[in-house]
Amino acid sequence: MKQIAIYGAGGFGKEVACMINKINEEKPVWEIIGFFDDGIEKGTEISHFGKVLGDINDLNKWSSKLNIVFAIGSPGVLKSLVGKIHNKNIDFPNIIHPGAFFADPQSFSIGKGNVITRGCTFSCDVKIGDFNQFNSLSALAHDVVVGSFNVFMPLSRISGEVSINNENFFGIGAIILQQIKIGNKTRIGAGSIVMKNTKDGYLYFGNPAKKMNF
Repeated sequence: MKQIAIYGAGGFGKEVACMINKINEEKPVWEIIGFFDDGIEKGTEISHFGKVLGDINDLNKWSSKLNIVFAIGSPGVLKSLVGKIHNKNIDFPNIIHPGAFFADPQSFSIGKGNVITRGCTFSCDVKIGDFNQFNSLSALAHDVVVGSFNVFMPLSRISGEVSINNENFFGIGAIILQQIKIGNKTRIGAGSIVMKNTKDGYLYFGNPAKKMNF
């Protein structure tokens, strides 16, 4: 089995640990050795899943091969952490719940470091970049292109031919209608329906979603 640690020892970190255990039920792949976190003291027990092994500095000093999966809900923090890891012993696998659904694996492409949780669905000709987080029951329709460092909260719905760049956050139940373009560092509020292309760096909220000037 391959050793893996979870970066982020909060609630989402425990959910990722549960997901890894579920993967192992089907085929033993991963040995969870613990967590890394910059805000929780080294040695702290995280439920029954393991201890905090240290912070970013400890990870960069790790002397053997280790896989890391991120459980981070902030696109900006996620990108920053990835940029700080320079240890060549570290790999970033895709962690995919066995309950995720892929309509056409042949036309599906994915980079590295992505987390796909239970009940997520992906239609045909979907392309995913690196270090995206897809929370429970998110759905991507046909011909969707997703960049990197995006966070999709549970029940996000992305319609066909939508283009999403980098570092965007989609709140619980967010809906993006067909052929919309989402640029960079955009936040979509929970339950919002996006009907027009967005501008970078803004929060959009409501039905229909409107740009918030704060």
